[in-house]
Amino acid sequence: MACAARGWLFLLPKLLVVHLAVATPLVAAPAGDGAARLDGFDGYVQELVEEWGVPGLALAVVHDGEVLFERGYGVRELGRDEEVDERTLFAIGSTTKAMTAAAVGMLVDEGKVGWEDPVTRHLPWLELRDPSATRGLRVRDLLTHDSGLPNTDFLWYEQDSSTEEIVRRLAQVELQAPPRARFVYQNVMYAAAGLLVEAASGEPWSRFVESRILRPLGMDGSTATLRAAGREANRATPHDVVEGELRAIENASVDNVAAAGSVWSSASDMSKWSAFLLRGGVGADGRRLLSEATFGELFRPQVIVDADGFYPTARLTRPNWTTYSLGWFQADYQGRRVDFHTGSIDGMVAIHGLVRAEGLGVIVLANLDHAEVRHALMYHVLDLFSPASEPGAPASRDWSTELRTLYAELQREAETARERRVQQRVGGTRPSLSLASYAGRYRDPLHGEVEVTESSGGGLRLRWGRRVATLEHWHYDTFRAPWDARWRGEERATFVLGASGEVERLELGSAAFRRVASQR
Repeated sequence: MACAARGWLFLLPKLLVVHLAVATPLVAAPAGDGAARLDGFDGYVQELVEEWGVPGLALAVVHDGEVLFERGYGVRELGRDEEVDERTLFAIGSTTKAMTAAAVGMLVDEGKVGWEDPVTRHLPWLELRDPSATRGLRVRDLLTHDSGLPNTDFLWYEQDSSTEEIVRRLAQVELQAPPRARFVYQNVMYAAAGLLVEAASGEPWSRFVESRILRPLGMDGSTATLRAAGREANRATPHDVVEGELRAIENASVDNVAAAGSVWSSASDMSKWSAFLLRGGVGADGRRLLSEATFGELFRPQVIVDADGFYPTARLTRPNWTTYSLGWFQADYQGRRVDFHTGSIDGMVAIHGLVRAEGLGVIVLANLDHAEVRHALMYHVLDLFSPASEPGAPASRDWSTELRTLYAELQREAETARERRVQQRVGGTRPSLSLASYAGRYRDPLHGEVEVTESSGGGLRLRWGRRVATLEHWHYDTFRAPWDARWRGEERATFVLGASGEVERLELGSAAFRRVASQR
């Protein structure tokens, strides 16, 4: 697309969203009645942990500057006796993004960074495929998921590339929309924000977050990366349902895009982070870590999120508006503004919700892949603290049942789509060539390198980064590639032959890799 046709879009203000997310309750829940509102809550959480089959879960509720509830449930790992407590570390995933936004905000307060600075002022080597997009990319755009890039998680997930290499590869990615035109969730832009923090502060993002956020807030058990968390004894193990069986799985590292989601924390420590945010950027010692103006900017709506970019829970909560600020999703619920974010990485989930006008914060951490009990618990707490409800009154909705029904429906939709793919398989076909003819190295500047080898048993093995699969013939020259780590799913691998009858390229999912000539 021609640069001239798009350049003016960089100047569009975000006036459309500035005033959307201002709904606040007319009357907040009275101070001091929090304990009454949580009467029976402990037993309710225990019921949901069992109902959803979650091995371990930790939860905290903060209200009016006080931690009202903080407890762990279940075990850190199935088959072992160590129980989850309020200090057990979990991967908090993308709830890390709010910390990255706060870190950038601290540098704004120090005058080292400006929200409207061109990113190239701090990372002069960063390029997008469209030069006008590169020139117009501002610091805040790294945090709002509307850079125009599609999702590029393939650049980092189970890959060994460095953060800088991952970000540099964005120069080869075709933009799918003009900058600031639409919301598309983008982890690599947050990785770039981490590099910007390092460039502006002189210290790596992980060290900055630990020294400027975690330690000042007394979050002494938390770590900024999986590598550091691996040294901690009181740490949860991820779990997933693999071929019908719930079992412990390997951690997936987010350390190569750390600023997007690598922090490990506990319910106890996250309650301190939540309380800090509910105090408007002031620590428990009364020290302000973020100016009022910068703190307000973190929560100012930046971009409208359409239904495709928001959570499926909107089918139940029916918000009038959905936005994203700097590290936070936002929506109205019962006339109350809710700022929240989830975190999801193989076998681990988190959710952090705030109703800042009421001084209310909820944190849920669990060690089961996409355990949406997190949403059920958050909305249950929001209902308990609704200004319209009486202390001790039962919650008005059975969120657990409603959400289990919703996600069962989504699962059925996914299963139907899978069955359609199976029905497209052509039976009775054979590969065009001998299996040995498909072995070799395949490379793409954007997606990296794939290696296909012939196994000792005569089959084919495929390796892409840290993921490995045994290829199973599907039809013609297409093979099914179920990853050895079965919880990571599978791909379709299609070998494309050229005019010579030899393999020219490998199509793996939506990526295409050209065969590398062997060295003789």
